[in-house]
Amino acid sequence: MQPDPESVTEARHFAISRLCEWGLGALTDDLGLVVSELVTNALRHSGGVKAWPRPVPPPGSADPLGSAPAAIRLRLIHEAPWLLCGILDASPSAPRRKQPDYIAETGRGLHLVESFSERWGWRSLPHGKIVWALFRTP
Repeated sequence: MQPDPESVTEARHFAISRLCEWGLGALTDDLGLVVSELVTNALRHSGGVKAWPRPVPPPGSADPLGSAPAAIRLRLIHEAPWLLCGILDASPSAPRRKQPDYIAETGRGLHLVESFSERWGWRSLPHGKIVWALFRTP
């Protein structure tokens, strides 16, 4: 998918339709929420969305977003009794779970991912990372 804010909706609809094809409709709410959070994080932190302002690095420093991805990839793998959802992007930065601030409008995404999946994690790749969430299928 191309890095665009509408990609969040497209990714969620794709994931839900795939679950329905696989007969896993009971997971649509949980997976839809997790996909939305992970794709939003990938878009925000990979630097791929021009609509969201990118920080200007101080003079003389390297731009950590200079190698931002042209695309963010969603992978779904189902091998009963598990469903694995992975979001790949080119940012090498590890996802950081923040202490929840219940007044702030952002910062709770990884807490939601943790709450609605069995496990989640991330792995560094040669040209970025994958953030994944694991679900037990009914």
